[in-house]
Amino acid sequence: MNRVPGPAENAHSSSVESCPSLRDVHSINPAQLMARIESYEGREKKGISDVRRTFCLFVTFDLLFVTLLWIIELNVKGGIETTLEKEVLQYDYSSSYFDIFLLAVFRFKVLILAYAMCRLRHWWAIAFTTAVTSAFLLAKVIISQLFSQGAFGYVLPIISFILAWIETWFLDFKVLPQEAEEENRLLIAQDASERAALLHPGALSDGQFYSPPESVAGS
Repeated sequence: MNRVPGPAENAHSSSVESCPSLRDVHSINPAQLMARIESYEGREKKGISDVRRTFCLFVTFDLLFVTLLWIIELNVKGGIETTLEKEVLQYDYSSSYFDIFLLAVFRFKVLILAYAMCRLRHWWAIAFTTAVTSAFLLAKVIISQLFSQGAFGYVLPIISFILAWIETWFLDFKVLPQEAEEENRLLIAQDASERAALLHPGALSDGQFYSPPESVAGS
């Protein structure tokens, strides 16, 4: 007949099972942990992570690229001054590309303010700019007469639409997850360093060792 283990044996088995985890904690190198924590804190002190800086550069590229295409379109139509006056001062929703340029400026200002200056860690700002961009471009393509104006009637709306969704993908799948992962690593490293400091106290100084005074003979 099998004997049912008692409480004492259960306590002993649980203490034995906990030994590997204790050995793992004892094996932590405090110097390596401190070096890792300092590297993480150094990244935080820079104010903005590398992946977020890349995102801001791409947002800037979005604005510059759409601006370049718009300037080329002004030149193709017969000169910058004449076409600029026609598209800006005599703005017509059905034939002007000026609003697509303003849409790129809108995305740039909102995203740089939210993710570079305010260092926002949420997706609502990029969701707002992408939704506005998508709705405006779809309405403009359906209502306006851009397709009858040559290649730029296709290029500018499509490029703006694609760039806006690339920004959304990059922030949602690269920037925010990577920053959250680095923050979790920092918390784990700090917790491990605190445990290592408790399990591996510093060396005792000379002042902590002393000899008792000599006793009087015959006492």
